[in-house]
Amino acid sequence: MTNIQLKPINQQVVAVVGASSGIGRVTALEFAKCGAKVAVSARTQSGLDSLVEEISQFNGEAIAIPADVASFEQVQAIADKTVEHFGQLDTWVHLAATSVFAPFEQVTPEEFNRVIQVNLMGQVYGAMVALPHLRRTGRGALIHVSSVEARRSLPLQSAYSASKHGLEGFLDSLRVELQHDNVPVSVTNVMPATINTPFYNKGLTKLGVQPTGVPPYYQPDLVAKAILHVAEHPTRDIIVGDVGRVLDLLQKVSPQFLDWVLQEIAIPGQRTGIPKSETDPNNLYEPIEGYNRAEGDYSNLTIPSFLDWLDWHPAVKWGTLVGIGMLALLATQVKSDTTL
Repeated sequence: MTNIQLKPINQQVVAVVGASSGIGRVTALEFAKCGAKVAVSARTQSGLDSLVEEISQFNGEAIAIPADVASFEQVQAIADKTVEHFGQLDTWVHLAATSVFAPFEQVTPEEFNRVIQVNLMGQVYGAMVALPHLRRTGRGALIHVSSVEARRSLPLQSAYSASKHGLEGFLDSLRVELQHDNVPVSVTNVMPATINTPFYNKGLTKLGVQPTGVPPYYQPDLVAKAILHVAEHPTRDIIVGDVGRVLDLLQKVSPQFLDWVLQEIAIPGQRTGIPKSETDPNNLYEPIEGYNRAEGDYSNLTIPSFLDWLDWHPAVKWGTLVGIGMLALLATQVKSDTTL
């Protein structure tokens, strides 16, 4: 297997695609705070401008490159302008996504296709344009943020789930090709659980109400922390949020049981009591203003993630595992003594 050595973040030039709000926004801020030079991209010019201004306030270096990731030429421009301005590209972080919240039979072919174009083809375009620059640099990281829905689909999000499943398949194929050719580029699939971002405010809904994620929520900085970690430490894939890891496990153990759980919880659980029409502003085809922030409306429903916390505190993690192992060994010994 190729030995991949990634640069420290303070020596990196990072492109963050989908940076005007949500996870992308806080990720760009954290990279800049750690000393990276950052190129930020999204469709919303005001979101990019406010983000660059925020980065400049702590003397960070950032440029804004507006782009719609459904256009290969516009994604190509992100990579080219990043290298033209900063002289190199070390890490590509791709987060741009959209969704249609609706029963499948209410989704039009055009709407389904648009979600695939943004969420899947946009990510494919990102890898296409970033890889030549990373090859020239001699090393680097492709970090693609998908979703736990890459592992387990949710009802009322058929197009979104399909795009995330497709993304995992694409990355698995690409990773093996690069490893076979000894290309020292890390390929990571970051799969967040339900995250408190404006994503649910911005998607197209045909539910008659504003959609929501299935609680509990996690804060977007939890995902940003994972992204910064894999930008320095080559990682195959990572699920962010304890509930996401539980869903992944249940999907492997008993998908039929999980079908029943999601039918009972996820269909009613994705509806709020706030009326919203499918004609109300949404970001499926055009950007919408007013969401130049990282967090969404559900901070009161967020919880910490114990397993992620253990990942960032390996001494505690391994100490806990050793302790559990010793207790199990002691229990076995005691049982053996009592049977003699």
